[in-house]
Amino acid sequence: MKNAKKTVALAAALLLGVIAYLTNNGMLPTRGPAVPAAVPQTHTVADAFRNRQSDVQVEGQGNVSRILPDDREGSRHQRFVLRATGVHTVLVVHNIDLAPRINALREGDTVAFYGEYEWNDKGGVIHWTHHDPAGRHVDGWLRHNGRIYQ
Repeated sequence: MKNAKKTVALAAALLLGVIAYLTNNGMLPTRGPAVPAAVPQTHTVADAFRNRQSDVQVEGQGNVSRILPDDREGSRHQRFVLRATGVHTVLVVHNIDLAPRINALREGDTVAFYGEYEWNDKGGVIHWTHHDPAGRHVDGWLRHNGRIYQ
């Protein structure tokens, strides 16, 4: 029993030493990703559209009703139209210079989202569905077939 306790203690000390080495040499982060001090309130697309709100965080899911060509001017964006649960359609513009493209996306697929909503009379736009490398904006994401795109 004493040998087992010594082995566990030695293994724990070794693990802590490896973690300390990796952290001190910049191989492991010393803290989590930067996020804004105040996490914004999350809305539904239906509420944001009805209230004509912009610059609000929305979360939900929907089915892809149309896949549009990528926007290749400036920052590249994958674009598709979602019929969000319980509401109209909304355009999703996903920055593929900062986050992976959803290559397997097909019409009819379900996509969950967390991003920033911008109102327009056509149903609105969801963007900021990616991480913010500068840490000034809350990170967004898309989830398709169990994988997170951020």
